[in-house]
Amino acid sequence: MAGGLLNLCWVPSVLQVLLMVQTVSGARGPSTGPRGSSQFPASGVNQTLLVDCREVCGLNASDRCDFVRTNPDCRSDGGYLDYLEGIFCHFPPNLLPLAITLYALWLLYLFLILGVTAAKFFCPNLSAISTTLKLSHNVAGVTFLAFGNGAPDIFSALVAFSDPRTASLALGALFGAGVLVTTVVAGGIAILRPFMVASRPFLRDIIFYMVAVFLVFTALYLGRVTLAWALGYLGLYVFYVVTVVLCTWIYQWQRRRSLVCSVPDTPEMLSDSEEDQVSSNTNSYDYGEEYRPLLFYQETTAQILVQALNPLDYRKWRNKSAYWRALKVFKLPVEFLLLLTVPVMDPDKEDGNWKRPLNCLHLVISPLFVVLTLQSGAYGVYEIGGLFPVWAVVVIAGTALAAVTFFATSNSKPPRLHWLFAFLGFLTSALWINAAATEVVNILRSLGVVFWLSNTVLGLTLLAWGNSIGDAFSDFTLARQGYPRMAFSACFGGIIFNILVGVGLGCLLQISRGHTEVKLEPDGLLVWVLAGALGLSLVCSLVSVPLQCFQLNKVYGCCLLLFYLTFLVVALLTEFGVIHLKSV
Repeated sequence: MAGGLLNLCWVPSVLQVLLMVQTVSGARGPSTGPRGSSQFPASGVNQTLLVDCREVCGLNASDRCDFVRTNPDCRSDGGYLDYLEGIFCHFPPNLLPLAITLYALWLLYLFLILGVTAAKFFCPNLSAISTTLKLSHNVAGVTFLAFGNGAPDIFSALVAFSDPRTASLALGALFGAGVLVTTVVAGGIAILRPFMVASRPFLRDIIFYMVAVFLVFTALYLGRVTLAWALGYLGLYVFYVVTVVLCTWIYQWQRRRSLVCSVPDTPEMLSDSEEDQVSSNTNSYDYGEEYRPLLFYQETTAQILVQALNPLDYRKWRNKSAYWRALKVFKLPVEFLLLLTVPVMDPDKEDGNWKRPLNCLHLVISPLFVVLTLQSGAYGVYEIGGLFPVWAVVVIAGTALAAVTFFATSNSKPPRLHWLFAFLGFLTSALWINAAATEVVNILRSLGVVFWLSNTVLGLTLLAWGNSIGDAFSDFTLARQGYPRMAFSACFGGIIFNILVGVGLGCLLQISRGHTEVKLEPDGLLVWVLAGALGLSLVCSLVSVPLQCFQLNKVYGCCLLLFYLTFLVVALLTEFGVIHLKSV
């Protein structure tokens, strides 16, 4: 039985693996030995060689712990937990399936944390910031709100690009999410509610996305991203934002002229009115509804604090289904911690969601959380002058500011500078997402080591599915409610932001840390299959949609779903060596 359990770490003998060997001085050279032909003694690990961490599965069980502890390729630069050490040092070999199960459950919960943080804390604060800055809906939609919707993808990419070993994970996730959204999500919308797509916005978005994919494909071919390329990605997104704003202004000007001439509405005009309806319905959503007091009376400070920290609305609880209740039970711990650490400003409320005792508490806890999550707490524990830690300074300063705020304000009326809490909430929720994304990337890399999977296939499957599932449900809900054009437009607008800002900002941050360029080492043929599939799906949509006179029906949706299933099969066959290039 134990032998069968240990097969989780077994790799089929037909897969021949080249060991990537690096001396301590940093010189790399390929090894020609097959998988299992260990380049270190059976009784210990050769300290002068850096070997692919996935080779740990070819060792005896007694040698695996020392291998993952001493091999630099098995170390994680960020995060709070060492998952590989947990698997091979703290779990006996016969409990390896239990360790994998626990990691999978923790991975699912991390995706839940990402979704809750982005939906209830990150996006509302971004919306409040855009309202405070008086940005138009179009500018806010392609900047702040796009950032909010794509936050899990962006932070996962930033974390993955911070380590050359996981850069392919970011590329796999960004390309994989692109294929998923433009086929499964777009096809699902067409199946749920056939509709006529707005022609000019569709052509604009798909052409911009094709250019973005081509630029990333070129960077992969060159094998590096320089400062000029990173700035070029960000510059292209700025140009996209300017184009959206300019096209909107031109369209509104044309519509004003057409109304004078009594010209009937075009499909694009209908889509804009539809967008206005959805926008008004969306903006009317009360993010703080779940945390409102049940009885309207003059509450004490203690009662306000208790109600503000309560993530459960008992009226909703009684009216919801068993599935909603079960999911809510899992959400309660993380929602409580988020309420405790992240302020949320809601400009649609009369009091702006001002909770005097809780907001004063935020002035202490939120900055403390920030310094303890930056660089996985490295800045927080740093001692100033070797005597006083940074976190203690932050607590003292925050306590003083909270005391002044508490005695200078009242429970009923928000202070004049209450809008600053939106920026504090934005920063804190962003670091929550970044911390969860770091752990997601580290878990996926550990699972890749155990199952001998490349970072690319993990990115295009688990990471892409986890980060895109929220967008998929949102778009399907919009389509069922009768707004398929809005949902279809979101498919392309969000992924343009993700790929340009994810790659551009991720590489720019690496270059700012002293690197002259970012090396991209694609995992063999699979990355090219992934990039080619994404490009092919975009070309097919660019050709087929105009041929259908921009009328999307169920046949088009089924074809997109079939395309994704075919791509997934080809990708997995490529990963396991069934499809490969013949050596010349």
